[in-house]
Amino acid sequence: MLSTVLSVRAAVRSTASKRYDLGFSKLADSELRCAPDGWHAIVALGGAKHRLWLSELPSGASSVAVDLPLDRNFEVRLRAAHRLSLALERRPLGPRPLALPILTRHRLILALRAVDGSLEGNNYREIAQGLFGKHRIPDRGWKTDHLRSRTIRLVQTGLRLMRVGYRALLRRNRKDRGEGS
Repeated sequence: MLSTVLSVRAAVRSTASKRYDLGFSKLADSELRCAPDGWHAIVALGGAKHRLWLSELPSGASSVAVDLPLDRNFEVRLRAAHRLSLALERRPLGPRPLALPILTRHRLILALRAVDGSLEGNNYREIAQGLFGKHRIPDRGWKTDHLRSRTIRLVQTGLRLMRVGYRALLRRNRKDRGEGS
């Protein structure tokens, strides 16, 4: 199951805490389908689509509980559950659970482009020209230029990402993504 899919079940009604009732069949712009492993729902709330899995469909509007297994994707599921609770309260959702900061995203894109260039047989100078533009690459002093060092690091990062797999891009921890030393 994807790390952003939440396992939801009908909750035992409790008067001690605030509860949220969801009627899956009455939610506009939502999808619900039955599969061999249970029910899959894409619920549009708060301007976002929340992906849910239910072992059985509750009858009518029911209080819901989210099961969060303690596994390597716990933090991502926790953020997804928090966004669902904010949507139910009609509060701003904040960033998506798998959203990377713009600078991290840009660096990872450069790393993947750099490793592509390396695998095609280009040297570091040619890779740097492709990434940063020929006008930024000095005619002399290439061995000590900061862009050469950056290009080498980008190729190494891209190779590590390639070794740990594309799903590592979705993990928040740098070591889990293969970027740690």
